[in-house]
This record gives sequence, structure tokens and C-alpha cells, in this order.
Amino acid sequence: MQTVDESKKTQINKEEVFRVDRGVWGIKDTFVNCYVIQHNETNEWILVDAGLKWSAPKIMAMAAKLFGADSGPSAIVLTHGHFDHVGSLPHLLESWPVPVFAHELEMPYITGLSSYPPVDPTVGGGMIASLSFIFPKGPIDITPHVSKLPSDGTVPGFPEWRFIHTPGVAPGHISLFRAHDRLLLAGDAFLTTKAESTFHAVTYKETISGPPKYATCDWTMARASLEKLVALRPEVVATGHGRPMRGSKMRKNLELLLHNFEQDAIPASGRYVNEPAVTNKFGVASCPVNTETIPAATRRILSYSAIAMSAAMMFFQKLARRV
Repeated sequence: MQTVDESKKTQINKEEVFRVDRGVWGIKDTFVNCYVIQHNETNEWILVDAGLKWSAPKIMAMAAKLFGADSGPSAIVLTHGHFDHVGSLPHLLESWPVPVFAHELEMPYITGLSSYPPVDPTVGGGMIASLSFIFPKGPIDITPHVSKLPSDGTVPGFPEWRFIHTPGVAPGHISLFRAHDRLLLAGDAFLTTKAESTFHAVTYKETISGPPKYATCDWTMARASLEKLVALRPEVVATGHGRPMRGSKMRKNLELLLHNFEQDAIPASGRYVNEPAVTNKFGVASCPVNTETIPAATRRILSYSAIAMSAAMMFFQKLARRV
């Protein structure tokens, strides 16, 4: 089995590639993570999620350093189809024309059928939440490459792993679990930082928190999904945003999040707090009426603030590298 020598690991870590555990690495781009999983007996590997629109060069550089210059994945697995998890797919698929696997209920959002339920910028918690209304809204269409994940929970070609349907933040959201060492790739079902806060999201200040408040469209399902993951008693967790965490302290904080979910995860008010979006295999069927809106003038101010936020992200990224 091809592995990465220690000198390469040290060099890669300085460039935002990090080792999660045996055969699993991640890369951070701006405020979101992608992961690679290597087969335990072969040179094959899969990519989990595809980051932002501009993430492809970083992802391909990571693959080259880990597995060789001409190496590509055997498949790409999506935890879900939000813009920051599928952004570079079109670019990557030009170089890596491989199957893309996702849950059946994510299909409308990656085959051009439906946009996701609208985000809710009124949930509070930080500037990223307030600016979420500017995030890309439309679905992508990668129909020629898409395959449904098997209904039995297996990950094609990777028998060590299984997927768990963990909806809430997205209808077909999944998490990936390796049972023998209890390694969990949780996607956005919960996070190890706060997605709503610019400072937390960019510096990856460690804290166990719920799914992104501005994107979660069904809080009842989100809690049920967290309950499934807590029951696994993971030893290591790696999420869509934040650094990997491990051990008993992590599990205790995860249990506390579940116990205090209504107070700590669900926003005090917002579009989906009392009523979820209704979705099906065709996409969004209905959404609750948005009774809380951000005034137009405030939206303009926030849009201008996005430029300042981008500069702040660059600053915090440089700061984080020094820590």
C-alpha cells in the first residue's frame, strides 16, 4: 500500500493538508474541509467533498503529494451538495472523470432539478450567517457522473466504511464511519468550530457546535442525526468545518451538545425554527414563510462588508498558520 513518508507529511501540513488518522487526510480551503480516504489494502483512494469553486488546484496538489503526480481517485463521495462542498466538482471531473456518489435525496440538488431551501441570514451568530444570502443558490448539474449510494449503507469499493443518513442541514446529508477505530467524518451534521462566525470559521477555533444555523432547514431531523452520531461513540471526528478532534473530552462535549441542543444549536428565531422545509426525491416541495427579513439597506451594507470579510479571512488564515 502506498503511504506518505514523514518528510512529505511535515511539508504538506504547512500547506493546510492535515492527517486525520490512518489512511485519512484532509485539506482546509478558506473555511471548509475536503477529505481523502485511502483503501486499507490497495493504492485506491476516494475524495470526500469538493470544496469551493476555486479549491480544485489545492485538492489536486494534495492528491499529487499524497499519492503521486498522476494519481486520481476511484470515486468522489459527497456528504451533501451545498456550494462549499461541491464547488470545484466541474473542474475536478474534467481531470478525474470518475463516479460521484451521493444519497438519493441529494440527487435533485446535484442534477439541476432543484435549489436547496433558502438559507436564513436572520439566525444570528456572526457575519458569515448574516452574509449567507449572497452564497450561490442554484443547483449544479453533474448528471453524467452521478450515482446513488447503495441502500445498504456501504461505500462502494471501501468495505471498512459505511455511510449514515444524517439529514437536517440538507435532506440527503450523510456521514461516513469506520467502525473498527470509530473514526467519523461527520460532514456538516455537527461541527468542530462555529460556522456562523468569521473568526471561528477561518481560524478553526475548536468548539463542538451544531450544523450551520443559516443552512439547516429541518431542526428535528438535525437533532435526530446528531443522536445517531453520538450513539456511535466516535474516537476521532473530522467535520466539514473545523479541525479534527478526538478522545473522551470530545465525546463529552458532543453529548453536551445533544443534551442542550435546543439551547445551543437551534437559533432563538428563524425561518425553520418552528417549521421545517418539506423536501422529497424531486427537491423542495414547500418552505415556511419567512417572517423575519433583513432590511434592504442592511443587505447592501452587508454586501459591501463581504469585501472586508474576504480581507479578514486572508489575515486570519495567515495568523492561524503561525499558531
